[in-house]
Amino acid sequence: MTHGVMTTLTIQKPVSARKALICGMSGQDGSYLAAHLLDLGYTVVGTSRDAQASRFDGLTRLGIRDRVTVESMSLVDFRSTMQVLSRTQPDEVYNLAGQTSVGLSFNQPVETFESIVIGTVNLLEAIRMLGRPIRLYNAGSSEMFGNTGDEPAGETTVLKPCSPYGIAKATSFWQIAQYRQAYKIEACTGILFNHESPLRPERFVTQKIVAGACRVAAGEQDVLSLGDLSVRRDWGWAPEYVVAMHRMLQMETLQDFVIATGQTTSLEDFVREVFASLGLDWRKHVVRDPALTRPSEILSGQADTSHATARLGWTARSHMKDVARMMVEARLAAQAPAIRRAA
Repeated sequence: MTHGVMTTLTIQKPVSARKALICGMSGQDGSYLAAHLLDLGYTVVGTSRDAQASRFDGLTRLGIRDRVTVESMSLVDFRSTMQVLSRTQPDEVYNLAGQTSVGLSFNQPVETFESIVIGTVNLLEAIRMLGRPIRLYNAGSSEMFGNTGDEPAGETTVLKPCSPYGIAKATSFWQIAQYRQAYKIEACTGILFNHESPLRPERFVTQKIVAGACRVAAGEQDVLSLGDLSVRRDWGWAPEYVVAMHRMLQMETLQDFVIATGQTTSLEDFVREVFASLGLDWRKHVVRDPALTRPSEILSGQADTSHATARLGWTARSHMKDVARMMVEARLAAQAPAIRRAA
């Protein structure tokens, strides 16, 4: 997938000779990133706390499970982290691991902080002690910004997180910046706004909406309960965002980037689009449940994507309406074989 012309990148090794280590490969981003890197010719290794027990369903759905190798590694255990980096000797490391749900972080703040912050510093320390030219990509989040009002958030926007998840991501962001400055570690953070795909589990609201709407269309349920529909987000397509992750590590001098579509819409708009794609009026099926609201919430997320466009040559092609439609299409396509078997 091409997203423009890059003029500021550098190549350390021929692509066919490069190895990437993806921490958190079982998740949405890890699966799509593995597929993208394989297409480029990389050798790809992924990690999981228990590689033998992990199912890596995303890799299986993408048809690449047998093209990657997996290692058991606990990022919160420095010895485990050091051993895997030493054994695999990657050229690039992508840190996508850790607790990934904003909502869950309110119930599990300690797990969230440790999995994100300690995991990041363990990677940085292992790279520093090994002394090898390993480049590190760190997964940041728009949740680091908190509420920015009507101002689009960019790379220099002040961080004011308002969730345990956002606080942990902000801490790891500063860890990366400090090691880059103090120890000259080649590391950077991708500050990604919301990005979705069919690989999202239903604990994420976009997939909950898609799954619920499809069940309503199939006559399996009548009502879908949701929280605050007025929140506004910048929704993009995950397979495009992993392209930006890779490009960030190809820069001659690594730096942080905001990755987003630059278009912000409400959750109500997303709901409307999903139901409309199924020929349904969302207002007849969606009810609001105050119990589903968070203790604190970002009212609106807006992004300034000019830096990524200018320096990475990357611009999002898919926007909210495209994302809603593609997620519904993927859900229906996945259901079709089961329906045929039942018939």
